[in-house]
Amino acid sequence: MKKLLCLVLSLAMVLAMCVTAMADMTSTEYAAAAKVFSGDLRTDYTGTTVILHSNDVHGALAGYAYVPTLRAWFEDKGATVIVVDAGDYSQGTTYVSTSKGASAIEMMNAAGYQVATLGNHEFDFGYAQLMDNLSKAEFSVICADVILDETGEPILPATTTITTADGLKIGFFGMETPETATKVNPGLIKEISFTTFGDLYVAGQKAVDELKAQDVDLVVGLCHLGVDAESAPNGYRSIDLLANVTGVDFVIDGHSHTVMTAGENGEAIQSTGTKFENIGVIVINNETKAIENNFLVATKYLAQDADVLAKANAIIDEVEAKYGAVFATSEILLNGERDPGNRTEETNLGDIITDAMVWSVVKEGGIEQVEPNAVVGITNGGGIRAAIEPGDITMNDVNTVLPFGNTVAVVYVTGAELLEALEASTYSTPTAVGGYPQTSGITWTIDTTVPFEQGEVYVLDGKESSYYAPAAIKRVTITAINNEPFDEEATYAVVTNNFCAAGGDTYNVFARSSASFDTGIPLDEALMAYITDVLSGTITAEAYGEVRGSETQIR
Repeated sequence: MKKLLCLVLSLAMVLAMCVTAMADMTSTEYAAAAKVFSGDLRTDYTGTTVILHSNDVHGALAGYAYVPTLRAWFEDKGATVIVVDAGDYSQGTTYVSTSKGASAIEMMNAAGYQVATLGNHEFDFGYAQLMDNLSKAEFSVICADVILDETGEPILPATTTITTADGLKIGFFGMETPETATKVNPGLIKEISFTTFGDLYVAGQKAVDELKAQDVDLVVGLCHLGVDAESAPNGYRSIDLLANVTGVDFVIDGHSHTVMTAGENGEAIQSTGTKFENIGVIVINNETKAIENNFLVATKYLAQDADVLAKANAIIDEVEAKYGAVFATSEILLNGERDPGNRTEETNLGDIITDAMVWSVVKEGGIEQVEPNAVVGITNGGGIRAAIEPGDITMNDVNTVLPFGNTVAVVYVTGAELLEALEASTYSTPTAVGGYPQTSGITWTIDTTVPFEQGEVYVLDGKESSYYAPAAIKRVTITAINNEPFDEEATYAVVTNNFCAAGGDTYNVFARSSASFDTGIPLDEALMAYITDVLSGTITAEAYGEVRGSETQIR
């Protein structure tokens, strides 16, 4: 214990760490602090180059203030430092979504980033907005596998190199998940295509070969691919890339929010989690030109740079002034988790959101073409990004839960098509999938013991997606619609969001619907109005304390 305490105190001194109330720390907390540097705590980093990296920041603007602190510490110990990011900085909180991602670029400039790649959420506001944002970046943005249809060429350079003062030449290449094609509203990215299936490896290998031709000492991938099981069938994970592309020394990964310092089989991959939970560190020996170590630094032990923090707080304060007013209260926690949560099972937050969507459309007298009892609600679990905590609720809270600016839409489908939507959107259940259906008005069962029978790959606007049609309906059974018998031949009005209506995620069948319309009602406003008008401003335990139980999973 004395050794651990000494090491913690050393960290506090050399890193200006903010570990307070030392006497109250448990032995577990002492051990965690001692492992901040994974045994690599050194007093001298002369002769090394250190890569600091982040991924999936998702609008946690104040976290950027940790980066200059850690950079300064390594530089003070003799290292040359390079700062990079593996994508998904443009979306996640109102602090970035209200500026359509521009404030993230502003903060990355302030924090001193040098290279970044694209995540799927960089496209949430459309291709044109992304390129406008990137025009203000003071760092290189690289991506090998997103193609401008008009030219057939990547929208950004595939690679970049950095040569240090010591002569170490590091080549970086960027890769974006092909899943972006159906994780972003297809109507916003019609100008571009995402390299799919085996062509992903071809694009990666081409980028690596380009760097090798420049005689780089090391090749590092900034890969927004992740290691999620739902990405495995198409081979879109970072471990799949490494297995199929030669010449890569290390992958800095993003997308799956994984905290790891190596792949499950020891692959040279590191990822920091999300929202600056950690900052990744890669230590390279300039003489041997080899990676000596890689590890994660937990930011809770770091101080923050005052200037960068002030810039972040100025943005936060401006947004809070507009969105921070309390409009309602909740007696309960509404589940905002991913897994287990909105991507794996019915949640009370999914229940209230889909109820609000249906109400927003039918409150003025219903929907034409169908009877009131034939109206149901579906939203994709991956579109629910945070919890609603007990206590006061602000507009900022709701915007954080639903940050994508989606509107409420209606699609008309047959009962058979509704079954297809549910079967396709639960293909990996109980493993998490972004398309997992949170529903209103549908009583249904999924038997996860039965394998998903994969059919043809879904195609949208002539482009292959990352998801497949079911060859047969084997797992999902709809037992009732609004407590009445389900009919495969009947027409149902599905109230959804405009992302799913356009065929986003696994909802290709919605894009093929017989008719549809967009109400123009912002999804977040529909939820706020429902809480105010229907629930009288209070989300009670009686109303949403538990899930309504409209779905059953057989496992």
